Amino acid sequence: MNDFTIYDLRFLIYDWVVGREQVSFDVHLPESYDYQEAFMETLQKAAFAPPKRLKMSYEDYLEFAGDSQIIEWVNGEVIQTMPPVNIHQNISRFLSTLLDSFINFFGAGELRYAPFEVKLWPGGPSREPDIFFVTQENLPKLTERRFEGAPDLVIEIISPGSVTEDRVYKFTQYMEAGVREYWIVDPRFRQQQVDFYALGDDGIFHSAPLAEDGRYFSTVLPHFWLDIDWFWQNPLPNPQLALTQIMLSVPDLADDARAAYQALLKVLQK
Repeated sequence: MNDFTIYDLRFLIYDWVVGREQVSFDVHLPESYDYQEAFMETLQKAAFAPPKRLKMSYEDYLEFAGDSQIIEWVNGEVIQTMPPVNIHQNISRFLSTLLDSFINFFGAGELRYAPFEVKLWPGGPSREPDIFFVTQENLPKLTERRFEGAPDLVIEIISPGSVTEDRVYKFTQYMEAGVREYWIVDPRFRQQQVDFYALGDDGIFHSAPLAEDGRYFSTVLPHFWLDIDWFWQNPLPNPQLALTQIMLSVPDLADDARAAYQALLKVLQK
């Protein structure tokens, strides 16, 4: 067989799945070769391999980056990641739907999802967070192509190959840029946890505590909270039901809105 690296296989599979190009193999193997075992073994290794890195200028990165794949630029290197797996997508969709509905109701700002460039500071890294939120005050920094500066809230959902990237490199860069709140969701088997960090007056991320009942209350979005148990339900909760529970806990919610959400809660709980 030609000497495909794990990276080659990862992105070859991606190209094949999304139909970006015709993929052909030049394979010369003995009849006794166990194709299925070898392929599955390589796929397993590929899933845990770190992202692919390519030396590239920022200008070339802008030409190279597409609309369908998460590609980041850090310290003169392009970082390519594999498309997310199903559980990653499910959590991203749940959080995006929940947050977007809450944000839109209060007119709090804008939510964006990967792939979308965040240029953390001039000449600095370009990241593409899974989800990020920008308050009304910072909306002028949101352009057609990218967000310039530090979002108010960033959420990353860990994949097997992104642990160090999310917990170390991005953690440090988001902190240095001034991201006010950072959530890390880790859905990996036997690693399930959610970590919340808030930027202190000292410019350092500090672990944000949970309430006694297991809920996390956002420091950036007043009255927004998450029940940590939601993340590990299978299937994940209906985001509209979760939103209704959050909205009914808002102390100064208008009477007509409260009545509407109480009615919706009855419908969703049937």
